[in-house]
Amino acid sequence: MLQSIETALGTLGGIIWGPYVLIPLLLLTGLYLTVRLGGLQFQRLGSALRLALFERKDEDAHGGDVSQFQALTTALAATVGTGNIVGVATAISIGGPGALFWMWVTGLLGMASKYSEAFLAVRFRTTDAKGEISGGPQYYLERGIRSGFGKFLAIFFAIAAALAAFGIGNMTQGNSIASNVESSFGVPTWITGVVLAALTLAVLVGGIKSIGKVTAGFVPFMILFYVLGALFILVVNVAAIPQAVVLIFTDAFTGTAAVGGFAGSAIMLAVQMGVARGIFSNESGMGSAAIAAAAAQTTHPVRQGLVSMTQTFIDTIIVVTCTGLVLITTGVWEQGADFAATMTGDAFSQGLPGQWGHIVVTLGLVLFAYSTILGWAYYGERCMERLFGVAAVMPYRVVFSAVVFVGCTVPLAVVWNFADVMNGLMAIPNLVGLLILSGLIARETKHYLDHDPQLRANRQQIDAFMEGRPGAIDSYERTGV
Repeated sequence: MLQSIETALGTLGGIIWGPYVLIPLLLLTGLYLTVRLGGLQFQRLGSALRLALFERKDEDAHGGDVSQFQALTTALAATVGTGNIVGVATAISIGGPGALFWMWVTGLLGMASKYSEAFLAVRFRTTDAKGEISGGPQYYLERGIRSGFGKFLAIFFAIAAALAAFGIGNMTQGNSIASNVESSFGVPTWITGVVLAALTLAVLVGGIKSIGKVTAGFVPFMILFYVLGALFILVVNVAAIPQAVVLIFTDAFTGTAAVGGFAGSAIMLAVQMGVARGIFSNESGMGSAAIAAAAAQTTHPVRQGLVSMTQTFIDTIIVVTCTGLVLITTGVWEQGADFAATMTGDAFSQGLPGQWGHIVVTLGLVLFAYSTILGWAYYGERCMERLFGVAAVMPYRVVFSAVVFVGCTVPLAVVWNFADVMNGLMAIPNLVGLLILSGLIARETKHYLDHDPQLRANRQQIDAFMEGRPGAIDSYERTGV
């Protein structure tokens, strides 16, 4: 029975993530939004990073439950996870070094999608019965596309996201933590499961404000800790970097011949693995990170969109690149797909002295995966609130925490396939909605940037040039339009 379910999910996932459904939809949507927004992610990246990392501590911001930085770290918490360690190794071990190129393409184009999602999330956010902010595709698809089709897309997304949270954001992460802690430190998986479930529930009870404080405290540290370890290895292997870069670009368009334990790959496999694992890592186009963006205190949807856009840059262009280059420069990628789960740890062990390699990867994976659990718990509860009201939120938090223990202690082949399917089912309605609402996004973005090209306007200046225009924060937070 279990084998049949695994096979069926694998087949369905292969169709959804194949060359005729999500891969072209993701890439073409990202490309289309990039063109409509005038290459926003390239022109405004510096200003966006300034907004994200060096925000002003004043009373300019409107509404929201958390600061822009906390919203960013919550979204980063959910995205920087096992996909940045195991996912990259899986992509390269199956698709070859060229898969990293397609992960870059997915990330760069995905920055336009991530910007658009966050813009719409703030533009159409609302408050629930307890006065907490709710927003994301489960709201903006219905509020932006004022028809039965928009409502269908919103509900479809909410159901898929609430279910996906148990896969990509819960059991797969818990299992990765438990298995790595057991392998590195000999701690039984059930002990890890109990501790992890208790810690998760303790944070979740406090809601987004508690999650935001926790993620703002350790997400920057965990990323810096991991990246510094990778950079040390790359400095040691600096002579191998030029050849690795050439290999990445050539194999992206030619495929990879068999080498070592690697079986070789065709171009399409490199593209498929790069895009699929890329979106698994940075979640651009899935709509999930928009749920965190909606809770941010901000003066305008454009500003939060730009802040959220940096999440994909940090995730893919920085963290994923570090992992990929370490795998390629050390030659560990040639071990083959059967060793993908431990490949990054082996690469770090080769590059760092003593036992530091496995320690860095294990601690990095524990922090990455735990933060992903917290971020996705928030995504899931906001979707449950959309479907069943605020009464469903606390039971969801308790069940979600309990399922963390299950994930730590059971085999997860079926869950990984389930996660791939649910991720795809989340992305489809969101991407369709982004295309339909692209005109609104482009028009409002242009209006804002025409009046505040340096992104330094204060609240009074923004209110002045937005007065009487649909999309002003004060207007839509009062009226819901």
